[in-house]
Amino acid sequence: MSSYLQQKDGVFPSVCSLDCPDTCGLLVHKKDGKIIKVAGNPDHPVTKGAICNKVRNLPTRLYDPSRLKYPLKRTGPKGSGEFIRIDWDEAIQLITDQWKTLLAEHGAECILPYSFAGNMGRINMLGAGQRFFHRLGASRMERTICNVAGNTGFSFTMGGSFGVDPEDTVHSKLVIIWGCNAVSTNMHQVVFAEQARKKGAQIVVIDVHKNQTGRWADWFIPIMPGTDAALALGMMHILFAEGLVDEGFLSEYTVGAEELVEHVKQYDPESVSAITKVPVEDIYKLARLYARTTPSYIRIGNGPQHHDNGGMFARTLACLPALTGQWKYRGGGATRENGGFSALNNQVLTRPDLQEKPTRLINMNLIGEALTELDPPVYSLYVYNSNPLVVAPDGNKVRKGFEREDLFTVVHDLFLTETARYADLILPATSSYENMDLYTSYWHHYLHLQHPVIESYGESKSNLQVFRLLAEAMGFEDEVLKESEEKIITDLLNYPENPYLTSITLEELQEHHFVKLDRQARPLLPNGFTTPSGKIELYSEQMKEMGYPALPTYIPIQEPDTYPLLLVTAPNHNFLNTTFSLQEKHVSMEKGPYLYLHPEDAQKRGITHQEKVRVYNDRGECELVAWVSETVLPGAAVTQGLWSDQAGTKRLVNTLTPGRLADMGGGAVFFSNRVEVEKIVV
Repeated sequence: MSSYLQQKDGVFPSVCSLDCPDTCGLLVHKKDGKIIKVAGNPDHPVTKGAICNKVRNLPTRLYDPSRLKYPLKRTGPKGSGEFIRIDWDEAIQLITDQWKTLLAEHGAECILPYSFAGNMGRINMLGAGQRFFHRLGASRMERTICNVAGNTGFSFTMGGSFGVDPEDTVHSKLVIIWGCNAVSTNMHQVVFAEQARKKGAQIVVIDVHKNQTGRWADWFIPIMPGTDAALALGMMHILFAEGLVDEGFLSEYTVGAEELVEHVKQYDPESVSAITKVPVEDIYKLARLYARTTPSYIRIGNGPQHHDNGGMFARTLACLPALTGQWKYRGGGATRENGGFSALNNQVLTRPDLQEKPTRLINMNLIGEALTELDPPVYSLYVYNSNPLVVAPDGNKVRKGFEREDLFTVVHDLFLTETARYADLILPATSSYENMDLYTSYWHHYLHLQHPVIESYGESKSNLQVFRLLAEAMGFEDEVLKESEEKIITDLLNYPENPYLTSITLEELQEHHFVKLDRQARPLLPNGFTTPSGKIELYSEQMKEMGYPALPTYIPIQEPDTYPLLLVTAPNHNFLNTTFSLQEKHVSMEKGPYLYLHPEDAQKRGITHQEKVRVYNDRGECELVAWVSETVLPGAAVTQGLWSDQAGTKRLVNTLTPGRLADMGGGAVFFSNRVEVEKIVV
């Protein structure tokens, strides 16, 4: 038992479990065995005691009266929210009895897990469930809803998710935040950029919406959704045409510069301006500013990679620092994600060897299609760490699938979410503060160990605990399904293939709570690029062999122009996906689900500021409140946040979003979406 659990009062080190790049070091304050305050840990080298409102208000969420306390069994129609209390023995028995019947009648592939990153702990996010479902022989879930298109594209250029150490960006002289609302989603990058600005750095933000980050910038550049790669190629055109590239760096550290210089001649500023709506003079100004400022840093955001061309966007932006040799300088280069540095031994975590034979792979972005069209069908769904009825695209199709009476659905969660309302059984989940787990960041370079700080809430159990119970009830005797958290973490860290990790042990983490990776183990220069050529690949033979353009290319989004407005469904400031969307305090802080419209578009439709509007296309509709301002370009519209629809409202924006897959990695294309808007006449 953790010594923290035994102490009813005091202040204890912790780490934020949310799906956020910052992975903040925390201090939790306990009184009478309960967390009464969550604060930042001032000793953390990156987050330095600063935390967001989401985390600061966590005690409200942890002890929310509506939090699930015990297992529930459905008694009414699916979606009605009618359940009765049962005990854990009955719940496990009901699940395994149903699965044994399905195994006999349809085979294990009729069972499908659905999960993502509601808890970023490596054990409870990945290990516990994947081990179990590999042993069961269930269909496999392709977990690609968030970052895979961008990471795949960036990797074609750079060889993996390797970028600038965020701590070094205080030395940057130019910070370009491209498609990232960092104030709301990466606040400590903003802190570092502020430190750089105090030393003379300029901050440029490129985005489809002048959100909080855009308002904070020295220069905000609005751009039409899905056209970011064209702007980057226009910058390259100018860099080559005006001799603003670092020829020595290109010769020594890249392949394909000769091909690229010819290729980008077609992306002249006038043509790029017509595509992006960025004025020609601003394209010249941006390219020259980038070329003449060293070190310059690009924070490549998650937003633009949620388009049909999202992988190519990230691949294209990854080329820019090489053209001006920024990787030579401390604080120069780019970051898409840094997860490659903290790569763990995922084979021992997920244990694919437990799977006796290959099983089908189902993309989580196509869950609506899978539940309504797949043959042979999915007859049972086990959902944890996710809320697909709100987060998955093409939401009406997803709901139709969950409504199937022949679909046996189990949901393991902290709250009665929209998805849980369609479950046959609901299992209460622990929070991260009730578990032991290992946390990595996909931005900074520290690993964290979380010890349980508080006792389990009610009868809640962790993912690892539940899958142990299910394995026992299914009669699985494999010792790997019984392993302790300490054993799993020790094995995760034992990964010689990752030189940045080799010096870190469980014992060191237990003593210090967080430890930095060894970035000097393999510097990016001169030998850290893990591409096939060992260099930054401006021209990629690998991409050519896979059917992609070998050179960075602008490819328009695929959404038909049936509807006139390009809709981007961005994150908001006070939720993280659907986490916190059921907490009244966070809802009140966010104030409301708005649709940002340019005055020209509002006037055409007779819509006035703060008027209720219907947003629709062939996939669905939702009702929002118009926010008429010049924070978006004409022809674009933006709404922020995944709002709960439980109060009988129509706020589920993912009823509008397409279920296509991105160009790379099977990613989602939430932002390649067209809609029409009309005011609601009462």
